[in-house]
Amino acid sequence: MSMNQNTALAIRLNETDNVVVAASRISPGGRVEDATVRDEIPTGHKISTRNIAEGEAVRKYGQIIGFAGTEIAAGSHVHTHNLEYRPTSHDYDFSSDLKPVAAMPEIERATFEGFRRKDGKVGTRNFIAVLTSVNCSATAAKQIAASFTPEVLASYPNVDGVVAFVHGTGCGMADNGDGYANLQRVLWGYARNPNVGAVLMVGLGCEVNQIDFLLEAYGIERSPLFQTMNIQTTGGLRKTIDAGVDIVRSMLPLVDDARRQTCPASDLVLALQCGGSDGWSGITANPALGYAADLLVRHGGTAVLAETPEIYGAEHLLTRRARDEKTGRKLVDRILWWESYTERNFGSMDNNPSPGNKRGGLTTILEKSLGAVAKAGTSPLNGVYQYGEPIDTNGFVFMDSPGYDPCSVTGQVASGCNIVCFTTGRGSAFGCKPAPSIKVSTNNALYERMPEDMDINAGDIASGVASLESVGAEIFRMLLVVASGQQTKSEAQGLGENEFVPWQVGATM
Repeated sequence: MSMNQNTALAIRLNETDNVVVAASRISPGGRVEDATVRDEIPTGHKISTRNIAEGEAVRKYGQIIGFAGTEIAAGSHVHTHNLEYRPTSHDYDFSSDLKPVAAMPEIERATFEGFRRKDGKVGTRNFIAVLTSVNCSATAAKQIAASFTPEVLASYPNVDGVVAFVHGTGCGMADNGDGYANLQRVLWGYARNPNVGAVLMVGLGCEVNQIDFLLEAYGIERSPLFQTMNIQTTGGLRKTIDAGVDIVRSMLPLVDDARRQTCPASDLVLALQCGGSDGWSGITANPALGYAADLLVRHGGTAVLAETPEIYGAEHLLTRRARDEKTGRKLVDRILWWESYTERNFGSMDNNPSPGNKRGGLTTILEKSLGAVAKAGTSPLNGVYQYGEPIDTNGFVFMDSPGYDPCSVTGQVASGCNIVCFTTGRGSAFGCKPAPSIKVSTNNALYERMPEDMDINAGDIASGVASLESVGAEIFRMLLVVASGQQTKSEAQGLGENEFVPWQVGATM
């Protein structure tokens, strides 16, 4: 992406664009390039720089973001009243834009202080997880975890907490198919995430999603740090809570034995996320995060993009970066699945952007996707994974998921992400235990309005005070210090337990 700030009023992102972005609110009569502004233009919204004929493509980032629904005069506000979404066809041109990664010399590779697990993976946190196989055991899990107050945990300084991960499914579902597979991958993935030092899994006993089936499917064996129980066999809710508290209490000293040690940045698996996006997301925070992702890849780490509906219309930019045609076609197959999925559920791939996105200046899913893909940097696409599927390759990869942030990040953590970076333009109160979540503001106004929620401000990029590279480097440095134990602002406010949302697919029966 190129960004030329030709005037104080507006920003041109590509020489071929026929719209620019308002750098601040612009009143009618102002001049933007060669056009006189006709309308009141909110910050982050689009202005036409020349006359655009009805039906003509509207371009931003050098790409088509929609088509003029009516004739648009130069200097006009371009938004939902005159810009229409239409499906576009793309030449996927597999692997035509591969940029080799200049690996960082070994002596210069960054490190952090993490928890090295027996399987070789590294945690950035050290939690005890109380997982539920079914909604029916949610209350038991919550009450078990609630017993371990800060006062109790003060005796175990190397334990970050006891967290209940509860959900609204696990029964009334088919015991096969996408929905069942998603849930099992998520539960298994959280149990094996390196940020989790021990697991207690609690079920009811008669649910479709049987704990024993999960253990058999994934070859999990019970141990002092992985235990299971169910309410019906234990003798009811109260007895289950009491027994669960005893089990977790026995785990605490074992988990507390873990110590941080110096680990290479190649052990970081970063979830790339954006939510509450606005017109600045694809201009400031997202490309800055993309720069940080490229840095992480150069240091041997892994960056994971997700939210398939939010790359829709921009997926051709990723297939051109696929390491081979097979990898690129796996991504296209997921796009085709989503088109079929939304159609049979009487939806549309342009149901996105949300009302908040539109108030922030985003008009169509094509525009939102082009900005969202900027989080992916420029590295080759090394793999495409199903929701919650274990990620087994380094570098930049993609994981299929919905665009709903908690659901998407749940899948990324299940796939092995041990840290999250989340950009937002409208403001989003988000965390994701057991993985710490760094929040990046796309604009100065948000950073000033929600200072207790934002870790980094990328808004200065738009004003020219900072560069994409300097903010990207700042994000990378914060990844290392947060991975080493420094709390994010989301963690400090206790966010992260209610964001456990496995993706439900299929009928509830």
